[in-house]
Amino acid sequence: MQYRKLGRSDLNVSEICLGTMTFGEQNTEQEGHAQIDMALDYGVNFLDTAEMYSIPARKETYGRTEEIIGNWIQKTGRRDQVILASKVIGQADWMSHVRNGSACLDRDNIEQAVEDSLRRLQTDYLDLYQVHWPDRKTNFFGQLDYQHPEQEAPTTVAETLTVLNDLVQSGKVRYIGISNETPWGVMEYLRLSDSLNLPRIISIQNPYNLLNRSFEIGLAEMSHREQIGLLAYSPLGFGVLSGKYLDRQPEQARLTLFTGYQRYSNVNGIAATRAYADLAYQYHLKPAQLALAFVSRRPFMGSNIIGATNLEQLKENLESIEIELPEMLLKEIEAIHQRFSNPCP
Repeated sequence: MQYRKLGRSDLNVSEICLGTMTFGEQNTEQEGHAQIDMALDYGVNFLDTAEMYSIPARKETYGRTEEIIGNWIQKTGRRDQVILASKVIGQADWMSHVRNGSACLDRDNIEQAVEDSLRRLQTDYLDLYQVHWPDRKTNFFGQLDYQHPEQEAPTTVAETLTVLNDLVQSGKVRYIGISNETPWGVMEYLRLSDSLNLPRIISIQNPYNLLNRSFEIGLAEMSHREQIGLLAYSPLGFGVLSGKYLDRQPEQARLTLFTGYQRYSNVNGIAATRAYADLAYQYHLKPAQLALAFVSRRPFMGSNIIGATNLEQLKENLESIEIELPEMLLKEIEAIHQRFSNPCP
């Protein structure tokens, strides 16, 4: 396992981060604990969660993932061996079960969210606290064709950043990051940090995979120049890039159980997935490992967030760290990318 300094912090995170959003829905507490144990055995030191998990988000499982991780921390006493990250949701009319339907990124919401997360996680502090998505209406979760809203967001970035500063000053949060953000959002956080002498974001958690490389268009340069590491989520495109959905619908798989998650399953996405899978087989690789190795080796990467629903999948994903992609293979990936350029943004 390799480790990288995340942004301008002293956090040395493993190149693989264990994503945990299946804990409490597709995985039991016992299975979640087994996944954490296996990940740490492979050298992973970075766990990512969120207040809204398990996924899909619903009232019955809200906060359950954090509870499962908290029980693992209490049981094992290994809090000092992991870098722990969580997130606070932005405005979400579709999540009426969170804070009586009033969730947004103002002071009351963030302070309540972090206290609840710390309680569920059974820890006194978070190493990284992230804004899960912006309050303002903009392009995220696959949305394109930006339309400027008639009304501005209920909370300004300045207010959000000021509250996060107070959490850092209190010791409840060590560093802050953002998620599902745009280039304008990144620059606004940086501008306010400089002008108001507030904490600087060290990471951005956005989707990045072979079917969606839109991060490279406007955010990769910022990541390099401003030292903001990408925490890549959905590196397998909801599991699509494993090839397991090609010409079949596996039982108990996420897209079989939760049919609303079709972001990476359009016609061009399926065609591109087939091309990448065929390429992997030509080089005697598993499609999932090809996809993960590609993401992990990108120069702007902070950490690659992987997830699994069983230990066999997790082992395969973790072993992607051992794969070096030869130059010819990388050229062939680029050729496919030119044929199917970001089919699933």
